[in-house]
Amino acid sequence: MVVKILDYKWTAMSNVVIASLMGSINMSIVLIALPAIFNGININPLNSFQYLLWILMGYGLVTATLLLSFGRISDMYGRVKMFRLGFLIFSLASILLFLTPSTGDAGALEIIIFRIVQAVGSALFMANSAAILTDAFPSNERGKALGINTVAVMSGSFLGLILGGILAVFNWRYIFLVSVPFGVIGTIWSYYRLKELSIKAVKTKIDLWGNLTFVLGITLILVGVTYGLIPYGNSPMGWNNPWVIASMVIGLFSLILFPFVENRVESPMFRLDLFKNKSFAYANLAGLLGSLGRGGMMFMLILLLQGIWLPLHGYSYSSTPFWAGIYMLPLTAGILIMGPISGILSDTYGPRWIATGGMVVVTLSFLLLAALPYNFSYLEFGLAVFMMGVGSGMFGSPNSASIMNSVPSEDRGVASGMMYTIMNTAFTASMAIFFTIVIVGITQRFPEAMTSSLASIGAVHLAPVLSKIPPTAALFSAFLGYNPVNAILANLPSSFVALIPSSTLNTLTGTTWFPSTLANAFVPSLQTSFYIGAILSAIAAILSALRGEKYIHEHEEIKTGSKADLKLNEDQEKSY
Repeated sequence: MVVKILDYKWTAMSNVVIASLMGSINMSIVLIALPAIFNGININPLNSFQYLLWILMGYGLVTATLLLSFGRISDMYGRVKMFRLGFLIFSLASILLFLTPSTGDAGALEIIIFRIVQAVGSALFMANSAAILTDAFPSNERGKALGINTVAVMSGSFLGLILGGILAVFNWRYIFLVSVPFGVIGTIWSYYRLKELSIKAVKTKIDLWGNLTFVLGITLILVGVTYGLIPYGNSPMGWNNPWVIASMVIGLFSLILFPFVENRVESPMFRLDLFKNKSFAYANLAGLLGSLGRGGMMFMLILLLQGIWLPLHGYSYSSTPFWAGIYMLPLTAGILIMGPISGILSDTYGPRWIATGGMVVVTLSFLLLAALPYNFSYLEFGLAVFMMGVGSGMFGSPNSASIMNSVPSEDRGVASGMMYTIMNTAFTASMAIFFTIVIVGITQRFPEAMTSSLASIGAVHLAPVLSKIPPTAALFSAFLGYNPVNAILANLPSSFVALIPSSTLNTLTGTTWFPSTLANAFVPSLQTSFYIGAILSAIAAILSALRGEKYIHEHEEIKTGSKADLKLNEDQEKSY
């Protein structure tokens, strides 16, 4: 029997790791392969900024809004059952993405819709992963188990960058097909080997009003932010769009209303009473701020590498997505090294100071990145992102173990859903916040940077033409790894282009002029986002330190029960 139990915990681990790898690879593989996707469906990137945002953020938005509900449903009907269903839905959606039939705007919409279906599957297995591991592993090994899963999530994110760069060279459809074997194996493996160990919370109900206010609030705010970044009328951004303003106001009102609703409904999906436990409350708050600081970080670093640093160092625009993934590997290495180690250490010494130290290291790495010039030495950059990986690995698994250990067995599904909802919402919001900071900065600085850069090559007379590049298009071009000057010149009369000296033309269309021009507008905002990340991470470190010493719920129950029994015995002795 003991051997079977030992076998089962690693069976559960293998299922959860497959799910984590599949979900995290899928998120980043799209991030790096967007140039191939847009080329494959024949869509003009300069006029399709909204599709970029929805392909990137739609998946995270849907996952974040469904996690709480799925955590509650899993507590009611079984975590393993919902976990298996997640595998099946994710696999079917991956096949639909591979088969995307249309091109142009219709093709982009189909990809967005199929990604949303994929996100439903991802939310089902993500809501239950931590709870299944917590059920399967004893309390003195949960940090190690969650640490291994953290490594799977983080390494999958960067494995996706490399796979996306390789597969996109052959065919953009392959980036979606790569998830199918994971999904098929996971579906079969979980169906035959996973066991339902959870205690079902049979008295709870679906929280209709809580779902409505939360989903409406998060969705409307992120929709408002998305369309606020898109030009409206004569304005380079859409913050004065009445629909954007209405979306933001209604969304914010819904989120303010959400905790009041949860305090009054019979079976709240977001258990505010769990925050009475200090370990649960401070660990989740630290996770929230840590995710807000780091969520948009990878996107910003890829922008920096693909749009500026790699072209300046002689890499062709077509090759920058792949090499950006390669140059981000020190981040993966840091997570791979520290993820399991921090989990094992937290099982022995408690999560408090290990997680806190992790956030301190992340804070320092943000400050190092902010101090780098845009044409940095790679050794300095590699050290900074390695530190960020080490810090993230130190924080992730101890923090997750702290949260899952602090709740009773029957609440692990909802606790897991709450933990991942907070993290995913923060990650998605972080991307929107960092995007906004960078685009606002580029909008203010790009026209001046363009004029100054043209004057330096004696082509200031081209400023009225090239200044037509919208700031969002310039940023989009950097992300997709191409030079928008080529697209602008292609739309000009050939007689006008013929008047431009060949030396000037070669400079404009080369690999260094546009990245240098963009850097002057982009880097100040990038540094601001890094400083904000440092501040959020520092506050997360303080909150992490405030969580208290190691706390395991079942141990506290045993301890409390022992005191009660002792008190009863004392009373009986006095009576006798």
